[in-house]
Amino acid sequence: MLVEDIFKINRDDELVKIALTHPSFTKENGYSDLENYERLEFFGDSVLKLYTSKLLYNTYPEAPEGELSKIRSILVSDAILAQIAKKIGLDKLMILGPAEEKQGGRKRESNIACTLEAILGASYFSGKQAEIEAFIEEYVMAFAEDVDKHFEKYNAKDILQQYTQGINKTLPIYKTLAIKGPAHKPVFEVQVEWNNEVIATAKGKSKKEAQQNCALEACKKLGVIEIL
Repeated sequence: MLVEDIFKINRDDELVKIALTHPSFTKENGYSDLENYERLEFFGDSVLKLYTSKLLYNTYPEAPEGELSKIRSILVSDAILAQIAKKIGLDKLMILGPAEEKQGGRKRESNIACTLEAILGASYFSGKQAEIEAFIEEYVMAFAEDVDKHFEKYNAKDILQQYTQGINKTLPIYKTLAIKGPAHKPVFEVQVEWNNEVIATAKGKSKKEAQQNCALEACKKLGVIEIL
């Protein structure tokens, strides 16, 4: 199902247009910042967290606050939101400035995630609270069980950083080794170094994904987490 059907929105609606408009477009065309998605994204972020919190509270009645917060932090992350937004075709509707488009802005997770949050904000102001909750329950909460069971897989970079800082107060260093494949479907190869030694290498469909995969492999090799 596409985003227009899920939220029952019309792309010609002024609020929806604003929600789809990246700051690069207003900047490059000399428009006011009030005409891009930033304000709606700010509000939509809170809407997302509210409904996700409600659903987590009801889904895990015996989970402590810390556990719920941990799961929510991953569910509302750019990586998860961008994946969902692509699934419903939102990335194709984004309005970008020419320079941002040329630099791959339509594939950038942060841009896609912010646009989804802005759509949530616009939908809330349009009285679509029921549609918002149904969307979050179907699409966002679909990741909850896997996140709960395999949290390390989604948070390996933070886990690795905490480990290295605890050992000698240094940070792991990520380096992009190669970007292969066609422009519309690149594959990033990344390595992570610590203490002047390459700990692991991994690939991913984005730099962030490759780094997360790389951190996970490093954590396994260092014995920081159990092998999943």
